[in-house]
Amino acid sequence: MDLIYTILITLATLGILVAVHEYGHFWVARRCGVKVLRFSIGFGKSLYSWRDKQGTEYSIAAIPLGGYVKMLDEREAEVAAEDQHQAFNRKPVLQRIAVVAAGPLANFLLAILAYWCLFMAGETGYAPLVGKVEAGSIAEVAGLEVGQEIVAVDGKPTPTWQALSFQLLDRIGDSGTIHFTVKYPESDVLYESEAVVNEWLSEQEQPDLFGGLGLSLYTPEILPQVGEISPGSPAQLAGLESGDMVLSADGIAMPLWQDWVEYVRARPGQEITLQLRRGEQELQLAIVPERVVSDEGEAIGRVGVAVVIPEMPPELLRSFPRGPVEALVAGVDRTGELVVFTLSSIKKMIQGLISPKNLSGPITIAKVASASAKSGLESYISFLALLSVSLGVLNLLPIPVLDGGHLLYYTVELLAGRPVPEKIQAFGYQLGLFLVLGIMALALYNDFARL
Repeated sequence: MDLIYTILITLATLGILVAVHEYGHFWVARRCGVKVLRFSIGFGKSLYSWRDKQGTEYSIAAIPLGGYVKMLDEREAEVAAEDQHQAFNRKPVLQRIAVVAAGPLANFLLAILAYWCLFMAGETGYAPLVGKVEAGSIAEVAGLEVGQEIVAVDGKPTPTWQALSFQLLDRIGDSGTIHFTVKYPESDVLYESEAVVNEWLSEQEQPDLFGGLGLSLYTPEILPQVGEISPGSPAQLAGLESGDMVLSADGIAMPLWQDWVEYVRARPGQEITLQLRRGEQELQLAIVPERVVSDEGEAIGRVGVAVVIPEMPPELLRSFPRGPVEALVAGVDRTGELVVFTLSSIKKMIQGLISPKNLSGPITIAKVASASAKSGLESYISFLALLSVSLGVLNLLPIPVLDGGHLLYYTVELLAGRPVPEKIQAFGYQLGLFLVLGIMALALYNDFARL
């Protein structure tokens, strides 16, 4: 069922993004007087199609990894004399630029709409309070202390964990100085500090932003209290119940959930004697963790229970109510920040400052889409907006076969007063196709490597 759910969510996500992108091309083409022959979601054989009064065929095709808008064009087929005024290649260069740019622009508009809805609903998050600082770390060199709230990084406000993460993401691969602005609880006095980094986290495949600074943010201690129990698991067979508090295992105290997890993982197939508190009484049970193999190929123990997550202190909750206009401005700002961040990340990857292993393909997109959808509508909409921005930016890269490549050719034509020679265009398309296929192959390789 999980696989079916993931497939359906992925198809829906890609369908939305592709439909919006191609509709941008379609809408502007129609208004420029270009005849649209086909609007297709997917490639290959058509599974379902219909036509409108203007003769445009709308198609849902078998391979759901993209889409296209096919326009009347003399470069692709002979066009009757009476229809030549509707051919794309006959339109002024500014109109052709508008048609091509409309696809990525539609993706940016979708992101703005998504963030506008999220911000209208109200944005919330928890203040980034320093919980731990490692000796000799960047955080210690910067003078950060336990209990301080990080209110800004490099002068940009970080009122929530998410905002702090975004600002730190932007510094991956950088060399230079990171500036921190902090304050103590119940104080408005701000303190400035800084630390020098050199190609920060550039070699990490999955960068640990906070760990890379040598700090962890404050969270309440997670006690070893049993939450949800998997049916048929060792925990259920042993008689554990939701709400049980693990006091000790084989006589060894278990003050925190992590202590209990590590103890179980180290004892696959070995009987463990538990001392529990259930309500007002204490009792003793024996449990045998099942043996499973971890992603690293190591045999570990598992009992099939989830933890009861403690609630964050309410005083750390930050809320940002916005009206319609303010939410729209915030949506435009957030989309703009993501565009700049995406371009910066691409530049750093080309420079070798970010590992190419961070490049993700359709498998990772499917996993994240499924996980975000399970986390709730807000999480999924946020992911959809992020993916829409990424699609828009990538399509604007000046690589022939992408929208950006067409825009490059048309811009040269606009400035030079004549089209780019067909031989140069053909060579560019071959080179662009090679680059795109190479990037897709690398992304798929990374996906399978993560599996």
